[in-house]
Amino acid sequence: MKIYRIHITSWTASFRYPNMISGFQPTLPVPPMSTIHGLISAAMGRPFATTKDKIGFVFLSGGKAVDLETIYQMGRKLTDIKSNVIRREFLYDVELVLYTNSNEIAKALWKPYYPLLLGRSGDLAHVYRIDEIDIEQVYELSDIKGTILPFAKYQVPAMIQALPVSFTNEMPRKNVGTRPYCLVPVKGGEGYPVQAAGFHDSLTLDGKKYEWDVYWQEMD
Repeated sequence: MKIYRIHITSWTASFRYPNMISGFQPTLPVPPMSTIHGLISAAMGRPFATTKDKIGFVFLSGGKAVDLETIYQMGRKLTDIKSNVIRREFLYDVELVLYTNSNEIAKALWKPYYPLLLGRSGDLAHVYRIDEIDIEQVYELSDIKGTILPFAKYQVPAMIQALPVSFTNEMPRKNVGTRPYCLVPVKGGEGYPVQAAGFHDSLTLDGKKYEWDVYWQEMD
């Protein structure tokens, strides 16, 4: 099977915990599917949420840090607006390797309609390269990491968080397909085994060789 491997880089990334409002804003270790769909939507210039295209991804980062950020708290009147400073986590030296069988997605990401973001407005991303590769699909994976797995089907020892699959295009936006996911970061060692559709890939990023299994995300 011929697919596209899309290497996306960014200095920073941040994936906010859903429904969390506090004085400290942590980041998820890997992006939810809503971020992946949002990235593709920006590239296409229109809302996108697939049910038929194959999409898989592996996310890596150099580490995590905390920054101070000024926010503006709104009130009922303009005179009620006041500023505040909060601590916000972010990931740095980010690499997102996105896989798809869709030529339309690959073409859109190479020449995006809108700027690509990996989280907030300051987390600008860049498509470094796109490769067309041949893969052999399998149904038993042994090295899953740097991605998310639906908890209802695959229980692995990882953080569990309810995450949306996508958002509507109306205002205010509503989340769609929220379900519990296992968040599996890349930690340098072997990943987890799961019985699911996907494939094995090996590649070199910045002179370092990586190997992992890629899980095709299930949208239904």
